[in-house]
Amino acid sequence: MARLYDSRKRILVTGGAGFIGSHLIDKLLEQGHEVLCLDNLFTGTKRNIDHLHGNPRFEFMRHDVTFPLYVEVDEIYNLACPASPIHYQHDPVQTTKTSVHGAINMLGLAKRLRCKIFQASTSEVYGDPHVHPQPEEYWGNVNPIGTRSCYDEGKRCAETLFFDYHRQHGLDIKVARIFNTYGPRMHHADGRVVSNFIVQALSGRPITIYGDGSQTRSFCYVDDLVEGFIRFMESDKHIVGPINLGNPGEFTILELAEKVIELTGKGSELVFEDLPADDPRQRQPEITRARNLLGWEPTIHLAKGLQSTVEYFERLLPDLIRT
Repeated sequence: MARLYDSRKRILVTGGAGFIGSHLIDKLLEQGHEVLCLDNLFTGTKRNIDHLHGNPRFEFMRHDVTFPLYVEVDEIYNLACPASPIHYQHDPVQTTKTSVHGAINMLGLAKRLRCKIFQASTSEVYGDPHVHPQPEEYWGNVNPIGTRSCYDEGKRCAETLFFDYHRQHGLDIKVARIFNTYGPRMHHADGRVVSNFIVQALSGRPITIYGDGSQTRSFCYVDDLVEGFIRFMESDKHIVGPINLGNPGEFTILELAEKVIELTGKGSELVFEDLPADDPRQRQPEITRARNLLGWEPTIHLAKGLQSTVEYFERLLPDLIRT
């Protein structure tokens, strides 16, 4: 239901042309807000927001968050950062700068405007965890000099900055730790397991499994995640996080591959390769905080969410083949 006009906000979403950001923007527009979408289009794509052009409450600005930004908004969602190993390891220095300089610039903007700001952190702050499932109190097991550390440590530093701005300047913050998320508009070549498996299967190629497939992940459908974002942002100002947002249902990578083969009907064979460095063996969110403080938990089962994601890639694949 759209909100009343006098409750309409102008909301900045950095990384808004990305997979999750574009879904968040859809929901905010549906609620009646005005949205300024900021993206440098490194991993985001205009394809994800094409349907919004012509909407008088939507505006797109091409900008890199590592540079200062001067706009007038009522709230900020900071989602800007490449989130898959293929993309964030392409330019690891820039990845760290996006997390750290981007946080400093967005926090500076929020401080000037005295507005609420949301940080999209990540389950990667837990590294390859020794505690399972991972509660927010767990400090993690991260390799600070590994090939993934540009992302892991960049996000950990961003959390530090958010909480220091909160303590030092009284800034209204919300910090969410996002676990594996999937759904339509995932980047077809981001190397993440759901998109990898679906694109490989639909293309008639073998499905590549790294390791023996026994490592586990918890997959949250993007609509559930966005609902968690908005509930968190609208929660009491004393609820600052960090809060895990993810689906506690745990699946092995092998189980995921078998489900994708079933849904695509392609009969792809499985190919096993070495596990990448620092790849976590287990990843599952403990979501008691989200349940108790936000009244939130995922509702979309993996089979249903995967079906929608497969249908998206089925529509997208002919365009990818032509290009």
